[in-house]
Amino acid sequence: QVQLLESGGGLVQAGGSLRLSCVLSGRTISGSPMGWFRQPPGKERTFVAAISWGGGLTYYVDSVKGRFTISKEHDKNSLYLQMNNLEPNDTAVYSCNLGGVYFADRPYNAGPYWGQGTQVTVSS
Repeated sequence: QVQLLESGGGLVQAGGSLRLSCVLSGRTISGSPMGWFRQPPGKERTFVAAISWGGGLTYYVDSVKGRFTISKEHDKNSLYLQMNNLEPNDTAVYSCNLGGVYFADRPYNAGPYWGQGTQVTVSS
């Protein structure tokens, strides 16, 4: 059974940093593209960042380019999202996704596997 477990969320002041982790069990991380999505309060879930199956290619939504970095560690079967210079608009529940389709020139299409999410709150 495939499971994704996120951690690393919390409350941080604007300009601060957080590192989100997503540990995968039941499947190897090296075989699939993965992505991060977020859902602000009262809004729909939207794409944030994606990484190719091999980890060599990444794609970001414009609003986080230069501030967020997606990466994966195959030996830990884990996906990460390093978030720097956080802004109040980044406040959301962040979820990782497995098994979608990675594109080099447009947002990742989500696959069937989701984590439960981790809350990120950025105060001004």
